[in-house]
Amino acid sequence: MTRTAVVLLTRDLRVHDNPALATACANADRVVPLFVLDPRLGDLSPNRSRFLHQSLADLRASLRERDGDLVLRAGDPIEETLKVAREVGATMLGLAADVSAYARKREARLRAECDQDRIALRLFPGGTIVDPGALRPSGGDAYRVFTPYHRAWTGAKWRDEVATPRRIMLPEIAVGHLPEIPHGESPEAAPGGETEGRRRLTAWLRGIATYGEKHDDLPGDGTSRLSPYLRFGCLSPLAVADAALTLEADPFLRQLCWRDFYYQVALAFPRLSTAAYRPGANDEWRDDPEALRHWQDGRTGVPIVDAGMRQLRAEGWMHNRARLITAAFLTKHLGVDWRHGVRWFFRWLLDGDVPNNSGNWQWVAGTGNDSRPYRRFNPIRQAHRFDPDGAYVRRYLPELAGIDGPAVHEPWRLPADLRRTVDYPAPLESHRDEAVWLRP
Repeated sequence: MTRTAVVLLTRDLRVHDNPALATACANADRVVPLFVLDPRLGDLSPNRSRFLHQSLADLRASLRERDGDLVLRAGDPIEETLKVAREVGATMLGLAADVSAYARKREARLRAECDQDRIALRLFPGGTIVDPGALRPSGGDAYRVFTPYHRAWTGAKWRDEVATPRRIMLPEIAVGHLPEIPHGESPEAAPGGETEGRRRLTAWLRGIATYGEKHDDLPGDGTSRLSPYLRFGCLSPLAVADAALTLEADPFLRQLCWRDFYYQVALAFPRLSTAAYRPGANDEWRDDPEALRHWQDGRTGVPIVDAGMRQLRAEGWMHNRARLITAAFLTKHLGVDWRHGVRWFFRWLLDGDVPNNSGNWQWVAGTGNDSRPYRRFNPIRQAHRFDPDGAYVRRYLPELAGIDGPAVHEPWRLPADLRRTVDYPAPLESHRDEAVWLRP
């Protein structure tokens, strides 16, 4: 009897270390790698839509190299998946586990439909290094603070990477056409796909030893920039971690652990994007659409903040230190609700996802998992520390390119005659803290 399996690909757009795909190929005679384009998600982020379509094109090429193909459908993911499964007579459906509310509703609906059709639904790991539900504190459903989670994560046993399928036998089925790759909004956004992700990983590993000392250097840009490829599963987080572990790159491993940490938080607290994780903590916000718009446009009058916001628009990505600074400015200085920041970042970021985007915003706002919820970020102190010569600011704020050295961080302190020649706004008024950094 010929056994046929369908693998519903979601955020595991790769052939290397893909447990769902590898298991299907090992246990079935015919395998249908399937991706369903959900029109409800298509307008959330033009940048991510472009990255997704590039990743799908690359995945199709990789599958065709193994005699398979990527089957594409558009519509409701559950309805389209069951149509394909019934068409090919599948007895198994494989799916990578995920933690968002959208993913969990999809899983519940799929399970109900598969039970009716007597199709075995199997969930597989692969989105994180350690499964989100694997580590639990005594007496709790999830770790609320990072440090004890990191200790548990460091001692956890990781799964083994799975082999890449050598050949994929596809049943007779129309594969569907990949739509034209849409235009994103960020002209300098990185291209998607496993091939590009693996190329960048190889290059990154050559300099990973300096990550600990350089990852906060804004102009040096010493971060990996692998987050979009992890977000879409173009890279296996386990494979990235295994490579870092071999090179004894503990500072980078710690950042990967932060990613796993927020996934287990999101699993336990599905409303992470919309509700304060710590109710009552720092949760009184101002309604100031004009201030929000200036922040979104990179026109707050604080160069280090505006540089980060301009980088976001240009690249669909922002340096992690700049993310902290810009988020703290919106919430701690302007007093604007962190949920506005979540939505704006989610629109533009290639790596935007629920656990990390929302978790980090709540951490900065003091409503989330920070053990010091009243933490403050002085933007000018941050600028002088992490962009000491102002190179990062000048890179993204051409109107300030003529100001040499660290003076670019405080244009309001320039001599009056020079200040009048600069087309740059005065700093927005601070509403949460006394803006001592504005004083001459």
